[in-house]
Amino acid sequence: MDNSDIITRFLIISDTHGEGLPTNFSLDFYADVVIHCGDLTNQSKLHEFESTLKMISNIEASLKLVIPGNHDFTLDRLAYTALLQNGDLEAKLVEETYGKYGKVGDLFAAYPEIQLLTEGTDEFDLSNGARLLLYSSPYTPSEGNMGFQYSREVGHTWDIGEADVVITHGPPEGVLDRTLSRERAGCPQLFAAVARQRPKAALLRAYP
Repeated sequence: MDNSDIITRFLIISDTHGEGLPTNFSLDFYADVVIHCGDLTNQSKLHEFESTLKMISNIEASLKLVIPGNHDFTLDRLAYTALLQNGDLEAKLVEETYGKYGKVGDLFAAYPEIQLLTEGTDEFDLSNGARLLLYSSPYTPSEGNMGFQYSREVGHTWDIGEADVVITHGPPEGVLDRTLSRERAGCPQLFAAVARQRPKAALLRAYP
């Protein structure tokens, strides 16, 4: 289908960290697609996920998509397991506060209109008649112990392919990636992949 003459409106949010939208927030247009670019929570606690999911559910849109961020570490099996094994989380609070791995998926199941994306390519037929080919990834470069992180020395492979839209939690190097200390936090491999493939849009969280 030729999408060139179909107007598709996106609402992009990110880093809500379990907080709701401002009380004075109002949307003066209908969003065909709402995308949360990660960090739904601050400490990956169940009540923070619940708050963010409830907030997204109250936004009117035909398609609602979410990717995790580094703060959403309970969605990353390897990171969550490492935190538990290292004793970085209090064992007695884990099940009640964070839930066992997979518990967050149960929360998402209560909001079937919100789709949690992992890394990869997905295709969606929108209610306005457009077809959207989308690449998403929650991964960011860091030496920390939070979720969905990789070493800068090792780098990361970004298999964007022919995606119309790229959604990432972290920015490409040199694009809205200055931290509060004025350092570059973006990924050079992501910059190269986006520059090479030239998708119609690259949607991401910005620093600081």
